[in-house]
Amino acid sequence: MGTGVLFALAAGLMWGLVFVAPLLLPEYPAALQSFGRYLAFGLIALPLAWLDRARLARLTRADWIEAAKLAAVGNIVYYLFLAASIQRAGGALPTMIIGTLPVVISITSNLRDHRRDGRLPWRRLAPSLALIGAGIALVNHAELAALRADRQAEVARYALGALLALGAVACWTWYPLRNADWLRAHADRSGSTWATAQGVATLPLATAGMLGWWVWAAASGSGFAWPFGPRPGFFVALMVVIGLFASWLGTLCWNQASQRLPTTLVGQLIVFETLAALAYAFAWRGRLPEPAVAAGIALLVAGVLWALRVRPEPPVGHGA
Repeated sequence: MGTGVLFALAAGLMWGLVFVAPLLLPEYPAALQSFGRYLAFGLIALPLAWLDRARLARLTRADWIEAAKLAAVGNIVYYLFLAASIQRAGGALPTMIIGTLPVVISITSNLRDHRRDGRLPWRRLAPSLALIGAGIALVNHAELAALRADRQAEVARYALGALLALGAVACWTWYPLRNADWLRAHADRSGSTWATAQGVATLPLATAGMLGWWVWAAASGSGFAWPFGPRPGFFVALMVVIGLFASWLGTLCWNQASQRLPTTLVGQLIVFETLAALAYAFAWRGRLPEPAVAAGIALLVAGVLWALRVRPEPPVGHGA
């Protein structure tokens, strides 16, 4: 249990980096950031795949299809939504919306996996849901107040950012549940091998997406500097760093946590990603969060910690 929590913490610290990249590259389209990140991830995975080729050879055609599905939804589409959301609504609100993932995943797992992992009592989850909802409402109120004070701000753009963040939540609710299903069904397989397999499966998807974006940009006359934008060196370096740490190493750590912890618990530990992302975002701004935002973050953390105290009831037929 302790080792699994430490792996989840390490994954969260590395995944938090992906929330900063859209702030560092505001002039880069979200699609280019998503394809660039996962193109780097796929290229990093190739030498790792060669070193791990014996274990990768054991994967069946069905395993590779599953890896491709996970790569498409949990990697490329998720980050496309997330990057676009942060560019439109800033760092705080999208991060808080993503921060609901621990409870969203737990509720979803409670509905679909209770026969395998046990059921979380709904009455004991209610206080944590109320705390998380209040936290998001506080942050949303503070961000809207800042928008009203800024005459150049666009409320519609902010609202679109919030909707895109909900799309990211949907993608990353599906991903860890499906990923945990495969890992639990293949307990004899290595989590690092499965992380590498997802990287290999991501490469052709990201390559096709990057090529398609370049063709579209050239045909539409967007004026964007081809192929890597106005800051090519910084863009490529940032994509490599995120591809290595957030994509491959973060996925490896998450897989290790998923093999050691119940799905209902490991889903809640995504709060580490939220806290890391908020810390990085405010460090980038060079200031502390406003009191209302800090209170909202505290309520979010309290809600998730409350949920962590709730233990699943044993599956039917497995009780004492």
